[in-house]
Amino acid sequence: MKRRDFIQKSATAAAATGLITALPGTLSASSRILGANERVNVGAIGLNGMGMSDLRSFLKMDGVECLALCDVDRNVLDKQAAVVEKIQGKKAVLYDDYRKLLEHKDLDAVIIGTPDHWHTLPMIEACQAGLDVYVEKPIANSIEEIDLMIAAQKKYGSVVQVGQWQRSDPHWKNAVDFVHSGKLGRIRTVKAWVYLDWKHMLPVQPDAPEPAGVDYDMWLGPAPKRPFNINRFHFNFRWYWDYAGGLMTDWGVHLLDYALYGMNEYVPNSVMSSGGKFAFPEDARQTPDTQFAMYEFNDFALLWESTLGIGQGNYGRAHGVSYIGENGTLVVDRQGWEVLAEAPQGKPRMEAVPLIKKTGASGLDLHVKNFLECMKTRETPNASVEIGGHIARIAQLGNLALRTGHKIFWDGDKGEVVGDEEAAKLTRANYRAPWELPKL
Repeated sequence: MKRRDFIQKSATAAAATGLITALPGTLSASSRILGANERVNVGAIGLNGMGMSDLRSFLKMDGVECLALCDVDRNVLDKQAAVVEKIQGKKAVLYDDYRKLLEHKDLDAVIIGTPDHWHTLPMIEACQAGLDVYVEKPIANSIEEIDLMIAAQKKYGSVVQVGQWQRSDPHWKNAVDFVHSGKLGRIRTVKAWVYLDWKHMLPVQPDAPEPAGVDYDMWLGPAPKRPFNINRFHFNFRWYWDYAGGLMTDWGVHLLDYALYGMNEYVPNSVMSSGGKFAFPEDARQTPDTQFAMYEFNDFALLWESTLGIGQGNYGRAHGVSYIGENGTLVVDRQGWEVLAEAPQGKPRMEAVPLIKKTGASGLDLHVKNFLECMKTRETPNASVEIGGHIARIAQLGNLALRTGHKIFWDGDKGEVVGDEEAAKLTRANYRAPWELPKL
């Protein structure tokens, strides 16, 4: 009996006996349940940047094979197809339209490594096709899309892992466990920041014809129609509101996630933000190169800082999160974590903890391994669609405050901006025809 038929018959029998809750997910998702030793067949959509990094990590794992690849830039597609063939000793089938890839026979999961504005459609359609999904962060480019993606996962039951790989990196979790121990005392302020000294001015470039091999209209997809400009393409898409949200969404979803994970709190009452193009006022970026945001919660404040062209951030770290307590401050970044003791009049209130360096496997590899395990067990992965959605929403709110110049008030129960139509409008997805938000 084929696996899909077996699962469907089992579901029917379970429903008849009142045991339907024993079967995880919906029929479409549970039909993808894999045995412990069964091969996992993946496809990848979007191969320039993190999409290919994710796929390389998948191909390190035992029992994973890439059957299909998709990219709207044929130059990228051919280059990465050769890499995949060298790694696995077998060619993948190539597509220039993700919808054709989703129809590829025998796929179990799909990796979505496209620009942010292209996450929602393939993720939801993959869930509708009964596939599990590894989707890059931030999960979407608008709050409306975020809410729809969460609803789709719940309806179709697919395992969805968001690419916030720090959720699978042990030293980050160990730092949060220390915060939760209460040794820092009452925490009134949390900070998250990124200072990127390796990103410099982006010179203004004229519009130009799209390069040979690029389906630029498909690359734009649901985003507004615009002439091709090299500054908006590939890596630099993250600096334009049509496709992304700058450093706030690019790095913020990693760091703000852990800031709030440590506090066990994800719903702010309000947010204010300021910033601008202070470092490179004449460059081509649309999003700010310098930004500050303050989120107010019931019992603490969260402060965000980001800038380009400077690398000396808080505590001498280019990026990180700090939990500032009455007894001490814990500081964590991708290299490790430490605790700095408060010592008024030279009397320490707690024992300091010297730097504990990160060790072991890469966070990305551990994240992919967690996803593959959850495909087989149907358990919730470390960076579920809810986790990814919560923090992408937080980052979006920071950008709403910046773009409107308003203090934004948020109703967590209703999931909407309070009393500000200009900001509320920016929470919605405005797709260019003929593209439409999926119907669930």
